[in-house]
Amino acid sequence: MPTVQFSSFGEFLQMGAYSFHVWAVYLLFAVFVGYNLVLPGLQRQQFIRQQKRRAARDAELAAQAASRRPANTDRSAQ
Repeated sequence: MPTVQFSSFGEFLQMGAYSFHVWAVYLLFAVFVGYNLVLPGLQRQQFIRQQKRRAARDAELAAQAASRRPANTDRSAQ
């Protein structure tokens, strides 16, 4: 079984003749992991903003409906 040994840090960074491929894969992996760590937080914030807007809109509609209703005009009590 061959062992991987590099004689210098520069040689390690070059990865032989495969440095572009190796580091591209590492970069893609980092982007993928970062995306999967950040996206749920962004979606959560968006969901909370939507729910706040919906609650404010519902409260405004309820207030408008209450202002349109006539005062207590129950004629059966007269």
